Amino acid sequence: MGKLYDRLMKDYRLREGLNACINCGTCTAICPAAEFYRYDPRRIVDIVQHQDDAQIEELLKSDTIWYCGECLSCTTRCPRKNAAGLIIMALRSLSIQTGLFMESEKGRQMYLLCKDLNSNILNYGYCVYPRSFKYKEHLEAGVVWEWWEKNLEDVYERLGANLEKEGPGALRGIPQKDLDEIKRIYDITGATEMLENVKKAGLKKAEELGMTEEEYCQKLYTECSPKHFNH
Repeated sequence: MGKLYDRLMKDYRLREGLNACINCGTCTAICPAAEFYRYDPRRIVDIVQHQDDAQIEELLKSDTIWYCGECLSCTTRCPRKNAAGLIIMALRSLSIQTGLFMESEKGRQMYLLCKDLNSNILNYGYCVYPRSFKYKEHLEAGVVWEWWEKNLEDVYERLGANLEKEGPGALRGIPQKDLDEIKRIYDITGATEMLENVKKAGLKKAEELGMTEEEYCQKLYTECSPKHFNH
């Protein structure tokens, strides 16, 4: 048993998700991510179960642990009630804590999730928010989104949304007291510290590459090696 494994075992998700895996491969067979990525959750659980620190460190450095969509389909079919998805979550957390997530392309993309998705949650109360989704940053959305962005208020009014207004309805304004409560949850659970660590590591990498933060974000948005995929 090694130090990395010991740290993993302190995470309740690993204690709840690993129940004497029999290496049957059912999790891989049912996994939606395994259909597209070079990804085998059975193998990941097997590595963790063997408690080999060298192999666990390679996992923490790898793209592999970032392929999981955390849908937990694996849990519904496992004959031993293991949860490969929970084990993946624990590995991701440890990868960030140790800074090893910066060793992989998919791990580095955590910077975008922390910067954009979590900013939306903390500032607006939504994972995805129309005002923060900019056409110039997501050209793959097409010119329709460019038009949409320029006519945002009119479009949402015609769709019956309650954009940033009081009362019920889609995209309604979230009261500040509720946003403050979300922030407290982040603080208490350690999410705020995690976000700060990811941000520092990302900005350091941008500096090493001689890039501005915006240039680095564009690199992360567009960088995608074909090595990740099965086809």
